[in-house]
Amino acid sequence: MIMYNVTVSVDAPVAPEWLEWMKSVHIPDVLATGLFAEAKIARILAEESGGMAYSVQYYAYSRSHYERYEKDYAPRLRKEHQDRFGAHTAAFRTLLDLIHQDAPKP
Repeated sequence: MIMYNVTVSVDAPVAPEWLEWMKSVHIPDVLATGLFAEAKIARILAEESGGMAYSVQYYAYSRSHYERYEKDYAPRLRKEHQDRFGAHTAAFRTLLDLIHQDAPKP
């Protein structure tokens, strides 16, 4: 599985609107591509000058699924984000190969 992590710094005044839009619009649009198994949002627990920082994690089924997303869907979805929040956010992206996952046994 491939984890595609987007770290986003969001200006404090728009952070609630951004978070709601991510949960109700953007992440559902990404998952609707059928290329990702799940997505998570975590708030980064660190001081951020004038804003909030988040990690948005998307779990692609494979590298080829991620590459298809980048080619066929990412440009449009990034433009929607940029058009709506561009002046109030900064993002950087990281691609990780998930090599082990464990959970406690019930």
